[in-house]
Amino acid sequence: MRSRLNGESHKRCHACGQDSVELFYEVRQIPVQSVLLFPTRADAVGMPKGDLLLGFCPFCGFIGNQAFDPDLIEFSSRYEETQGFSATFTRFHTDLAMRLVERFHLRDKMVLEIGCGKGEFLTLLCEIGNNRGVGFDPVYDETRTISPAKERMTFIKEFYSERYANVHADLVCCKMTLEHIAEPLEFMRMIRKALGTQVDTRIFFQIPEVTKILREGAFWDLYYEHCSYFSPVSLEGLFRRAGFSVNEVWTEYDDQYLMIDAFPSAHAAPEARAMDQARILDLHKTARSFANDVTNRIREWNDYLRARVQEGRRMVIWGAGSKGVGFLTSMQMNHEITYAVDVNPHKHGTYLAGTGQEIVSPEFLRKYQPDTIFVMNPVYCNEIRASLAEMGIVAELVPLGA
Repeated sequence: MRSRLNGESHKRCHACGQDSVELFYEVRQIPVQSVLLFPTRADAVGMPKGDLLLGFCPFCGFIGNQAFDPDLIEFSSRYEETQGFSATFTRFHTDLAMRLVERFHLRDKMVLEIGCGKGEFLTLLCEIGNNRGVGFDPVYDETRTISPAKERMTFIKEFYSERYANVHADLVCCKMTLEHIAEPLEFMRMIRKALGTQVDTRIFFQIPEVTKILREGAFWDLYYEHCSYFSPVSLEGLFRRAGFSVNEVWTEYDDQYLMIDAFPSAHAAPEARAMDQARILDLHKTARSFANDVTNRIREWNDYLRARVQEGRRMVIWGAGSKGVGFLTSMQMNHEITYAVDVNPHKHGTYLAGTGQEIVSPEFLRKYQPDTIFVMNPVYCNEIRASLAEMGIVAELVPLGA
């Protein structure tokens, strides 16, 4: 069930500490994780569920899940988050690494990555700049790192904490992790404390950008495990509040990713600046519009699916990750979609979290011959078209958000 809330306030903001959060959107009993691998459909459908209860802080612009329970989240060998099997993503990732090496003068330096996943980005930074690196992530898999730079890297299968303050780095990198942190201000202050007097260390973070999600009504981009959502103004405010100075905030990857370049500051800056207030107010209006419109948005997609079922079309989704889970758990007719396609071979033969579609390779479509393919992320449309053309498959592509 999804609904717009009445603006109940006085919940604590986890990004600024003010008792100012206004609840604006809820989704009950959705999968608590989207990228776990399930060996059977029953396991996938029966996975733990939780509530998404989004609140907006009018003081700092932070959006967070007030119902988030970290004890429901599993970080284990079943966690399969990588996008590295996509040629489109690999080009972006490699280009980003090259640009960061130049931006931060990372040659023969030390890089620390918080939430390194399978170690792909840290490996790129170490290969391109002849750097050394240390990565922290409980889901790291040593069998996935094949690189001449491997001997210059250390991976620690734990969460980063102050106990590793002795690891001095020229760059602290953290990609697609902060959105999983329930107490982001506490987390950023921990990093700042761990850095201590390392004032020359540069900081680079990448996270999903919430403004695009809200403006486009992208309900499929709101997940339980993403408990913290940031826009440029709220992210910069968080960093300043935690004791960092900000060089630049920008977006990439069709404005889906929010980036920040910062460094440790001598003093925290807790007050929101006057120019920030207008941006926060605009985001607040956007959040309210999203909550008002999302029910109709979901109904439109259900009608679209129903029409194609009536036409006898054979349908699949392409992208067996968080967007796919978010989309299908919102649909009243997702059982008419039997398969989810993904280029990651580690997912093949497993089942999609929450809704239980079997995850198959693109090659499977040679036999299945779908009529309609729902593309979970429009940025991959060209790559998908090329793959379909190579296999001789003619199908209607329907990208979300396009």
